[in-house]
Amino acid sequence: MGRKRWPAPLNGDSPATEPAAGAPEIRISPAGLDACVRACAAHSGKLVGSLGRRRIELAEKLRQLLAVHAVTEPPAAPGRTATLLRRSTGPRSAVDGELLDALLAVGNKALECGYDDELRLALLISDTVLTHRKGSRAGWRLRARTLEALGDEPGTIDAYDRYLALTDDDGFGIAAKNTGLRVGRERVAQLLALLERETPGASMYASGPATDVWATGLALHDLGDTEGAEPRLVGALLAMDRDSGTALPDLQEAIGLYLDLRIAANSGDASPLRELAGLYAEQRRNRMRGPVADPTFGGVEWLSLGEFRNQIAGKSICLIANSQSVGRGSLGPEIDAYDLVVRFNSYRIDAPATGRRTDIHASIHKHGFNWDQRVTTRLVFGGISGDWKYSLRNRLVPGAQRYLGDESLRWPLRNIGQIGASVWPSIPTSGFNMLWLLDFLDVSPTLDLIGFDFYESGAYRLQEAMKMPITSVHEYTSEKAWVMERAQSVSDTRISLR
Repeated sequence: MGRKRWPAPLNGDSPATEPAAGAPEIRISPAGLDACVRACAAHSGKLVGSLGRRRIELAEKLRQLLAVHAVTEPPAAPGRTATLLRRSTGPRSAVDGELLDALLAVGNKALECGYDDELRLALLISDTVLTHRKGSRAGWRLRARTLEALGDEPGTIDAYDRYLALTDDDGFGIAAKNTGLRVGRERVAQLLALLERETPGASMYASGPATDVWATGLALHDLGDTEGAEPRLVGALLAMDRDSGTALPDLQEAIGLYLDLRIAANSGDASPLRELAGLYAEQRRNRMRGPVADPTFGGVEWLSLGEFRNQIAGKSICLIANSQSVGRGSLGPEIDAYDLVVRFNSYRIDAPATGRRTDIHASIHKHGFNWDQRVTTRLVFGGISGDWKYSLRNRLVPGAQRYLGDESLRWPLRNIGQIGASVWPSIPTSGFNMLWLLDFLDVSPTLDLIGFDFYESGAYRLQEAMKMPITSVHEYTSEKAWVMERAQSVSDTRISLR
């Protein structure tokens, strides 16, 4: 109840304000690179012998960061022994390139772990990045996600606002999320205002220690003294809301428990209880997914495996890679001449090079790049059913697609092909899932891959997506070998499987 979860800065610096021109004032803790790297080295030592998968992965990211820092650190002064972690004689500002990527990789992996120590580390890394690079979109997003995990909703909203001010491509759906957070705050304010009006005596308890007042209220409730319990319980909720150190999950848990007690008692006029429950449900729903313009998915037609087969049967298909070899080319007219054009994830359109049309958009569920672009069919891939459904509800743009692949098309290689991790251990890319599906159905007279050099020429994606590293969870070598085994003809730009 009401515990303060904001971690103190690991480097011991006091909070400071670092506003940018025209942006809201946001408090960060100025952090030096060397202090941050020393904290990372110390944390790396704590992870020795860890058995949890995420902490093992974090330990590997920490080792990579320390190795990059050792390479990029200026040489030691003559006569001094070089060490992995040197104390520099002055401030260092070169947090960029490979070092910046390594820091962010550690921060994101620490955030995935979710423990207090790792959250403190992620917050320190975001402070370090933003101290040296105030315009880092990835730094502001890491900070927002970390503050959200810590329950600091006002800080989360401010950091997401700064991120949105710096980007043109909201592929992660941050705008809708932030709107949902704001709506959630409004509904909680309305709920507490309603409780305060219902319970005039609550205000006298709103200034006391929330934990003690809450405990007294629960004890009185257990004794059957509803009249004495009610103002104390409501007063404790008001005190928690007014205490900036109260983590959001603690306040939500307390409100939920209070409503449980009210529902169990179910005494008096039920109208206020229905209104309270409605406000509580709406704030939880909006915080989870943001406002949903059309809960029926905009009249989309769900597409099963068999229906998708009928849609593509007898048609020439080309799959366009998000590679520099496509972006530098001039195959646009040839691409648009196919019956169906398939593009992936954060594809980028430059008509002379890439063509104009996109008939089928295949995307991983974890981000929303190009989900607002109108296509005939959108196939969204995901390995975990619940996460896949959650992403569809959050990210799908009503009216942007006529057909949407249903769960039979969710994860083709694993679910349709029944090819498990023992046979194909790496996570299949969106491109490979799509290609495998088309090859499996085998109803297209022409099946061409354009620009599929498996990122040997570099990535060609939306600008915001270019900041995302080419992930290491996929095995491009195995996917390339699979393609080449089935290729009927190969040129510099095109691989034909039919």
